[in-house]
Amino acid sequence: MAQTKSSDVFAKTGLSFRTGLTVIVLTAMAAGLGWGIRGQYGHETGAMIAGALASLTLVLFFAGGGSSLAAARAAAMATVGVGIGGTMTYGQTVGLTHDTNLVGNWEAWRWGMLGLFIKGGIWISFFGAFLGMGLSGKRYRPLEMLLLIGALTGLVYLGLWLINSPYDPANKILPKIYFSDSWYFEPDDPNLKPRREVWGGLLAALIGLLAYAGIVRRDHLVVRLAVFAFVAGGLGFSGGQCVQSFKSWNAEAFSTGWLSGYKVFNYFNWWNMMETSFGLIWGAVMGLGVWLNCRHIEIEKKPDDVTLGPTAETFLCTLHLVLLLTAEFLRVPSGAKDATGADVLLPFSMYIDLGFLMCFLPMIGIVGGRFFPYLQLLVVVAAPIMGKQMRVLCFPETPAYPLPVGWLIFVMVPAAILLTVSVWLICRSLAGQKSRTFAAVALLTTTWLYFGLNTFFFNYAWPWLEWTGRTPNQIIFMVCTLCLTLASVWALLTVKADQAEVDVAPRHSAS
Repeated sequence: MAQTKSSDVFAKTGLSFRTGLTVIVLTAMAAGLGWGIRGQYGHETGAMIAGALASLTLVLFFAGGGSSLAAARAAAMATVGVGIGGTMTYGQTVGLTHDTNLVGNWEAWRWGMLGLFIKGGIWISFFGAFLGMGLSGKRYRPLEMLLLIGALTGLVYLGLWLINSPYDPANKILPKIYFSDSWYFEPDDPNLKPRREVWGGLLAALIGLLAYAGIVRRDHLVVRLAVFAFVAGGLGFSGGQCVQSFKSWNAEAFSTGWLSGYKVFNYFNWWNMMETSFGLIWGAVMGLGVWLNCRHIEIEKKPDDVTLGPTAETFLCTLHLVLLLTAEFLRVPSGAKDATGADVLLPFSMYIDLGFLMCFLPMIGIVGGRFFPYLQLLVVVAAPIMGKQMRVLCFPETPAYPLPVGWLIFVMVPAAILLTVSVWLICRSLAGQKSRTFAAVALLTTTWLYFGLNTFFFNYAWPWLEWTGRTPNQIIFMVCTLCLTLASVWALLTVKADQAEVDVAPRHSAS
């Protein structure tokens, strides 16, 4: 028997070793671009930017045998899944590794990095697990997802009780395993306000999800990708923070020392660099994980059956979008006043604060619907981002853009483009469109949408203009956008070339 070449292992997806490395780089760029942009827009809904870009990149290369709908479902499930981890608090965990009063405290640094590894791993594991559900040959049904997410919600509260309790900061009582700032590291700080941690609840839910997928459904791809995603997120969050903590721990090196001659560091937004590095690392490791497990991808076996009727699907999508926007933007007076005499506003944020509650409706619509996956990826993810764009640039006392202009360029035009692309993809899926065309078009659209919105957020920050603290990140985002654009265009041209050969072949055989 002839010796099998290493590249033959990946023949199922048509990936050579060189192409596999390209996928790793492109997935790193997609996640780095998305996670770097996420920093301007917030936790749960902002994380879905990176989820959409990274999942579409992976689907572009690894779901070639699947239909457009199957690929859209896989990408949409992963995108919703990555939003779950946004409910975790991590600002004080980051602070343990770089706050001025803790610089030089190696115990605090190590504990903070351990916390970031665990929190980052849990965060991205949900992305990997739900991506595995979409790419495997197993078919998940709406009622099954409803019951599963309900059970996972219960496990969250169990994990909170077991791991993240007791929590009584008024009496200085905190959980035994606690990764935010505490009196252990800063016993004399009168302004210390320890935060409520929920990572233990999410960890319990993650274990329950993997147990169900691996033992009950025997869907081993879910477990494999979740494990890779845990490593990806852990290395990403801790590795990205190494960039920021290095600056804090070596401030003199940048001001008067051996790095002072590199003026580019004067323009670094170190927090944004941390977030961008986080995305680059977890994207690269996730790309490697999917590549190494591509033999287990059986998306071509998934039927395109639709179990939800148009009325039910429309109702679910509309309700989810209304609840999402309400949770993000609706504030009502509580009747109380703050120290300045202003009304205290109550947010209706429970829908997104409880990560699995935010997953109920979209997961049901994604696995059972025809058009929900496309709308989730393109319209639903973008809706709160466009709203936050308006809130920051058009509603301050001194707005950067007049309100009518903001509505036009930040909401109306992007929404029209996204709806048009969504409808086109849905129609083409009914005509038998394959996953590569879908992924290329969706990736191209979302890449430029979020890069464009973030460019306005950055006040352009082009490298040929006067440099600001946003310019280095803008350069990184430009490179990532260009590479993802080239990959999408290449995929579309390849699909057209393949289709031309298929169309010509019968004529040649007939002659």
